[in-house]
Amino acid sequence: MAKDKKLVESITSMQEDFAQWYTDVVKKAELIDYSSVKGCMIIKPAGYALWENIQKELDRRFKETGVQNVYMPLFIPESLLNKEKDHVEGFAPEVAWVTHGGQSELQEKLCVRPTSETLFCDFYKNDIQSYRDLPKVYNQWCSVVRWEKETRPFLRSREFLWQEGHTAHADAKEAQERTEQMLEVYAKFCEEVLAIPVICGQKTEKEKFAGAEATYTIEALMHDGKALQSGTSHNFGDGFAKAFGIQYTDTNNQLQYVHQTSWGLSTRIIGAIIMVHGDDSGLVLPPAIAPTQVMVVPIQQQKEGVLEKANELYETLKADFRVKVDDSEKSPGWKFAEQEMRGIPVRIEIGPKDIEKGQCVLVRRDTREKYQTALSDVTAELDRLLKTIQADMFERAKAHRDSHISDASDYSEFKEALEKKPGFIRGMWCGEQACEDKIKEETAATSRCMPFEQAQISDVCVCCGKPAKKLVFWGKAY
Repeated sequence: MAKDKKLVESITSMQEDFAQWYTDVVKKAELIDYSSVKGCMIIKPAGYALWENIQKELDRRFKETGVQNVYMPLFIPESLLNKEKDHVEGFAPEVAWVTHGGQSELQEKLCVRPTSETLFCDFYKNDIQSYRDLPKVYNQWCSVVRWEKETRPFLRSREFLWQEGHTAHADAKEAQERTEQMLEVYAKFCEEVLAIPVICGQKTEKEKFAGAEATYTIEALMHDGKALQSGTSHNFGDGFAKAFGIQYTDTNNQLQYVHQTSWGLSTRIIGAIIMVHGDDSGLVLPPAIAPTQVMVVPIQQQKEGVLEKANELYETLKADFRVKVDDSEKSPGWKFAEQEMRGIPVRIEIGPKDIEKGQCVLVRRDTREKYQTALSDVTAELDRLLKTIQADMFERAKAHRDSHISDASDYSEFKEALEKKPGFIRGMWCGEQACEDKIKEETAATSRCMPFEQAQISDVCVCCGKPAKKLVFWGKAY
């Protein structure tokens, strides 16, 4: 049995070294591999299957709100990128440039897209002429490149996969409604599908997206008490429209500028799944998103009828669940450890004694509880169990999140909470960037968001003591 445990023994305990635990899990669960291009990752089948499920479910939800998919070029001419001053300044340090085509130097450098606002704007200025052309509610699934100095699989890499929505509207009200609508789509997706509770709110002026009028975010708390920005939605107002000349003729035959939004969620959400739900044995995947929801493990499969019964179970279940049979020659102990490492929500054990009794054993990955179930009831019991696991995982994550939220009324309480109880800190803010800068410089904590549900927990700024304007969630973040 000791030999069977090798797979999980090679994972560093999250209490010992959380960063190393994370790296061990993404490698041992075969989600990624490192590539010959520094800072870029190879997403292996197990990791990409997760992204496919994320993409499929999000895409469905997008389309329910009227979104259509398009695709924009990978390259952005330097002159196009420079059209919106704040935007280009925000991305300049991370831009990768193409300077040659073959052996010839290009007349104009091409940026490898870090994001596609400028491309959509260049397209919209020709595609939108009249109020009849609005709204444009487009999204693209693609990769982007940002030349990060420090990288970590899924959380921060030089190339990553994402979706970016870009919409154009006739007026400010409609644009604001779309901005808030897409943030709600993200929040519901994270909570209902990924079992990750989130805090919704607005970014401060310092933390908003370059070129936006306002940025809204969903913030999740990882197991180690650090925050992860998990999805953002931006209201651009008419700033980009004025920079790019995107106008339409209204019902009074007057020229007006469009109002735009942008919103995105990336493969870093896979990092959130790992760090919210994982344990020292590896991944723990919510059933709604798990590529394999059920693994059937035949016990003593060399004995007559065992493998046949396992395959019969598979045939019974495959119409309703994402199920596989592990008929490899590995020992049952190794198979169990591997199933746990990969985070498969339920394992079904079936051996000669089970077959005699007309039953099988269902084992939960999240709690390791076992349930003896009649073979005639297995479909109904499995359906019930997967729904229970999904709900329980969300409630555990929420309880962890809520137990790691502290209130601070002054700077000494703020620093004490940050040191003794990693997590979110609720503290009032005067609205001055100087206080944000001081907090970040002295504690490495940043403003995560101004929550939509505001409360007056004190009258003064947690940093400077001046009259407070907004409640802010603060914390260290990835």
